[in-house]
Amino acid sequence: MINQPPSDSIQRADDQHTSAVDGISATAERNLLSEEKPDELALSLMDLDLFQFLDSNPVPTFVINKEHFITHWNRAAERVLGHSASTMVSTQKQWLPFYRHKRPVLADLVIAEQVENSVDTFYNKKFKASTLIKGAYEVDDFFPHLGQSGLWLHFTAAPLFNHQGEIIGAIETLEDITERHDAEEALRKAHNDLETLVKKRTEQLAEANQKLEADLQQRAIIEFELIRRNGELTQLNIQLSKAQEQLLQSEKLASIGQLAAGVAHEINNPVGYIFSNFSSLEKYIDDLFDMLNAYESAEQHISQASIRTNLEKLKKDLELDFLKDDIPELMSQSKEGIGRVRKIVQDLKDFSRTDTNNVWQWSNLHQGIDSTLNIVNNEIKYKADVIKEYGHIPDVECLPTQINQVIMNLVVNASHAIGDERGKITIRTFPEPQHEQEFVIIEVEDNGSGIPKEITSRIFDPFFTTKPIGKGTGLGLSLAYGIIQKHHGQISLSSEVGKGSCFRIKLPVKHLESGNNKESTS
Repeated sequence: MINQPPSDSIQRADDQHTSAVDGISATAERNLLSEEKPDELALSLMDLDLFQFLDSNPVPTFVINKEHFITHWNRAAERVLGHSASTMVSTQKQWLPFYRHKRPVLADLVIAEQVENSVDTFYNKKFKASTLIKGAYEVDDFFPHLGQSGLWLHFTAAPLFNHQGEIIGAIETLEDITERHDAEEALRKAHNDLETLVKKRTEQLAEANQKLEADLQQRAIIEFELIRRNGELTQLNIQLSKAQEQLLQSEKLASIGQLAAGVAHEINNPVGYIFSNFSSLEKYIDDLFDMLNAYESAEQHISQASIRTNLEKLKKDLELDFLKDDIPELMSQSKEGIGRVRKIVQDLKDFSRTDTNNVWQWSNLHQGIDSTLNIVNNEIKYKADVIKEYGHIPDVECLPTQINQVIMNLVVNASHAIGDERGKITIRTFPEPQHEQEFVIIEVEDNGSGIPKEITSRIFDPFFTTKPIGKGTGLGLSLAYGIIQKHHGQISLSSEVGKGSCFRIKLPVKHLESGNNKESTS
């Protein structure tokens, strides 16, 4: 398929054929339209025997003189253009094989030296000057009526000069470049198609790269999320292991608590026997001392010297006077010790009793605190002095054993916070100033190491502890927080590093069901 040039160039030439010669000099125009015979150029060429040269040249060629008459039309031109030399030579019809109307060809413009001024009109600036011959030009153009489907021709027109350097004519050669032009067009189309394909593939590759980058980003996000979740699961596993250990420990402590309650109950019976027997024994000893005093009073009335001597020797050997002073003291100390044992056993029984764990009852907080301090006395007596600052507070409706558990945790933690030097733990109670009949306050304060501000917000979190590994579980304060919340109360901390900490508990006097205690959520 031959690529056709735009038809507007042909139409423009047709429309402008009446003024085609306007760009040529007046003399050339007169010569172009005249019917004069060939001039000396033809005769000179004949004398030089160039007719045979031109006819044997395979390149279509024709020559015109300065009056624009055809002087030579070779056989190649006859074959390509379809017009014989006999019909073309000595005429000005060089335009006839190419155009439908009369107009100058490139050779005409070369003779008139009007190529650059007229080429825009006739060739749409599709010409270029020759680099070898001065005044020569070449141009490509398409002619649809030549050949079977039109031809692309390459024109080369050069001026002919005489010995004086004057233009006496022009020679124009034609080259059929249809196949080359078609090949170039095919190559150009292939190049354009290739560029389009490359652009399309580049866009597809860019899209694939973007998708790959998005996939990689998504994969990175998923991997990060998996790592995060794996870390969370690992942490949860650790916490679950600790919780399992704590549950086992809690179960063990619960069993120990039940056992302690049972042991306390069983010990309480023989302690009661001993305490009761001590009372009887004191009475019997008093009676014996009365009898002994009566005997001593009657001793001086014994007339037999040997008996009196033996009695005096026996009194001296037995140190009767010392025994009379020491036995009452021993009895008093033993009775005090039995009383203390009885008190400890009773406190242990009260602290560890399980029959009232879920029974809300009115309780004297001071008695519960005293019982708790008695139980943990061995934990704190070597590290701190306990100072009680009890105020006038009413009985509180609560779960006594759980409140005792909170006090125990706070007191034990306070003792652990105290360093090598003996410290001080202060327990104070007082009514809530603004609601004296509704809330009571319990404070446990120490002068230990204190807690840094950056971790005070986490102090009640489960498993969080500031103690070394193996020294703490991180559940004591969490349990205390849960118990106080269960009582619709509040627990807070104020602490300063190096000066100590103070835990403050606010409890409602009367137990209210969930959602009814507005103050507890303030």
